[in-house]
Amino acid sequence: MQYKDCFVDRRSRRRSSSSRYTASPQFNIAALRQIRSVRRSLTQDALLTLIRSLVITKLDFCCSVLAGVSGSLMQRLKSVLNAAARLVFSMRRSEHTTPLLRELHWLQVPERIQYRLCVLAFRCLHGLAPSYLSETLHLSTEVDARRRLRSASTSTLVVPSTRRSTLGDRAFPVAAARAWNSLPLSVRSTSSLASFCLHLNTHLFAASFPR
Repeated sequence: MQYKDCFVDRRSRRRSSSSRYTASPQFNIAALRQIRSVRRSLTQDALLTLIRSLVITKLDFCCSVLAGVSGSLMQRLKSVLNAAARLVFSMRRSEHTTPLLRELHWLQVPERIQYRLCVLAFRCLHGLAPSYLSETLHLSTEVDARRRLRSASTSTLVVPSTRRSTLGDRAFPVAAARAWNSLPLSVRSTSSLASFCLHLNTHLFAASFPR
C-alpha cells in the first residue's frame, strides 16, 4: 500500500522514502518557527488552521510506520506536538502542555500512532485495503487451534511470533494486531468506518488524558 512517499510492501516491512517530510521533527520545528514569526498577524482561528495544515498533518502523515520507534525519536515527536500546542496558546516553553493538548482535543503521539494502525487494521478486516495487505491479518476465529479460546469470540487478531523484538515487533501484522487487540470490544465491533473512527478517537483520547 502506498501513500505518496510512504508505503507498506507485501512483506509487511513499513518504510518511508521521505524521512525529511514524514513526521520529521526537524521539518515540523522549522515550520513552527516560520509560523511563530507571523504569529501576531494571525487570528486565533487562522493560527490554529495554519498549525494543523503545516505541522499536525505532517506529524500524522503515515505515522503508523512509527510503531515501535526508539524512545529518543518518540520524545522528539512529542516535543513537536507540545511546541505546537504552546504556540496556539502563546505559552512559554516551561508551561505544562497536558491541559493545552486536552483543550485542543489532540491525541498524544503514541495514541496518534495507534489510531492510524487501528484504522488501517479496520480497513483490512472490512475489505477496504489492498488484498496483499489484508492477507497479513488473521482473526482468531480463522485459526483452528484458537477457535475454542475465549478470544476467538471477541474479534481479536492473531499476533504473529517474532524472532527479533526490535524489528519483528514493528512489522505491520504484529504492530497492527497488538493495537487492534488492545481496543475494547465495543470499539472493535463497530461496523462502519466513520463510526469506528469516532469511537476510536474517543477511546484513545481517554487513554491520552486519564482522569
